[in-house]
Amino acid sequence: MSLADITFIQMCRDILENGTSTEGEKVRPRWEDGTPAYTIKKFGVVNRYDLSREFPILTLRRTALKSATDELLWIWQRKSNNIHDLHSHIWDEWADEDGSIGKAYGYQLGVKHHYPQGDMDQVDKVLWDLKHDPASRRILTSLYNHHDLSEMALYPCAYSMTFNVSGNTLNGILNQRSQDMLTANGWNVMQYAVLLHMMAQVSGLEAGELIHVIADAHIYDRHVPIVEELIARTPYDAPAFWMDRSVTDFYAFTRDSFRLEGYQAHLLEAKIPVAV
Repeated sequence: MSLADITFIQMCRDILENGTSTEGEKVRPRWEDGTPAYTIKKFGVVNRYDLSREFPILTLRRTALKSATDELLWIWQRKSNNIHDLHSHIWDEWADEDGSIGKAYGYQLGVKHHYPQGDMDQVDKVLWDLKHDPASRRILTSLYNHHDLSEMALYPCAYSMTFNVSGNTLNGILNQRSQDMLTANGWNVMQYAVLLHMMAQVSGLEAGELIHVIADAHIYDRHVPIVEELIARTPYDAPAFWMDRSVTDFYAFTRDSFRLEGYQAHLLEAKIPVAV
């Protein structure tokens, strides 16, 4: 039985049973028909995933590792803010006529800053620190640049990643201001588990714990029946995670550098409405 599934089931049950409804409040998101998209929410949800034990992917519904990894590489490796550099269409509705999502996500990671070690962007600074100063307690990235928020198509949801080395183990904390449980939770957890594995491998370390901190963990009103269906299912065992062990350069990974072996998951036939 997948531990990621158990975490997801417990979290969603807690939200549904003990969460706070935003119905009647002034909310920004809307459904396609213009109706306000209300949620049931919990504040300050914290989940822990031990990557040395198993890879955290949901089996309650199938999640596309290759597409999720492609988006991760688009942000962290290609440091792009243009959907034409992405193989999927998940960002199409946020892009302008040129394909740009503004100064968001990959753009922020590609900006060079001045450090004592020289000028480099946030990703390269993390890689430098993990190699040369792994005992540092200052190894982190942040996408939430207030100076550029007005030029972002969407404020970053997953906005900060902190890395910490304990012995030969690389751990990470993903901070997220807001998360849609149905459409994004399993996706983001899987992505940042892959990122932690990548960073660990190229730094000569082993991947340890991924801690996920969610300020506003919510289920949209029109998602409740689908979530109830999912958490009533019996999870399968977690698959084995394979990563190309020959890669030693962070920028040499591709979306084909990873795969799941023995991945068995339930199908989800219901169409998921998306609030924007």
